[in-house]
Amino acid sequence: MATRTGRDGDGPLLADFAVFLSAQRGHSAHTVRAYLADVESLLAALPRRSGVEPATSHLSDLTQLDLSALRGWLAEQSARGMARATLARRAAAARTFTAWAHRTGHLRIDPGLRLQAPRPDSTIPDVLAIEEAAAVLDQARATATADDGPADPVAVRDWCALELLYATGVRVSELVGLDVGDVDLRERLVRVLGKGGKERMVPFGGPAARALEAWLPVRRSWPARSGEAERALLRGRRGGRLGVRQVRDMVHRSTALAGVRDLAPHGLRHSTATHLLSGGSDLRSVQEVLGHASLTTTQRYTHVSAERLRSAFSQAHPRA
Repeated sequence: MATRTGRDGDGPLLADFAVFLSAQRGHSAHTVRAYLADVESLLAALPRRSGVEPATSHLSDLTQLDLSALRGWLAEQSARGMARATLARRAAAARTFTAWAHRTGHLRIDPGLRLQAPRPDSTIPDVLAIEEAAAVLDQARATATADDGPADPVAVRDWCALELLYATGVRVSELVGLDVGDVDLRERLVRVLGKGGKERMVPFGGPAARALEAWLPVRRSWPARSGEAERALLRGRRGGRLGVRQVRDMVHRSTALAGVRDLAPHGLRHSTATHLLSGGSDLRSVQEVLGHASLTTTQRYTHVSAERLRSAFSQAHPRA
């Protein structure tokens, strides 16, 4: 298989790779951007081509992309103190790129087959105690259902978003991607499109159902600026689909108002998983709810539950 190093510039090469990630691998826009940034970093570390026209001398010399170059690229980032999880993701991006480049004729061999990277840390971010999660949701409900005047539509929407995040454990990207047709209030189920385009059904309870029942009439009164926004379950002030950044800001505000530790939306997802396991749910069920491809990912949450059990034992048992 011939190696093509003179026809494709880094830009077109990355554009083709982006199409592959999106269309064939089914990665989200966020994952595609992260992988492209990683591969751009890798290509920037390669020597520039020599013996070509000045206008194209900026192109990466893919003949230099071998196992040594991959290892050196990761080692340089490790020396800068990059987190293990980031190194692991960058190695995964590099392996995906070299495999694709080999199949499409840009590389003679696939050097990523022998690339090893550190496993990401098994630790997870802080999670809320059950009482803290209840405080956040109670505060959101109280704000959305104030008795001293008409309910603030934004407060009602935020209450709905928080209840769904905690009730279902969905990722924030999955939350904002929900359409109104994805929610079955009668069965209390929501259809979620997860990573890799995989669909799953996730149940939710009474509190989330009540928040949805309060939000849906308000939603109908908000103008939608496009057909896409017309389908969206959660809308922004300007009539578009609610964005990831808006949800992050809202979660930070809500935890501050409730007087609990500051968390991002993913912290609520972690809290959901931990509370399910602490309440007796089995790992397989939690894996299905969260949409994890591997049970190993779900098993991280057993460490949190075990640590809490150990702490409670140490404080309560007379012979601890």
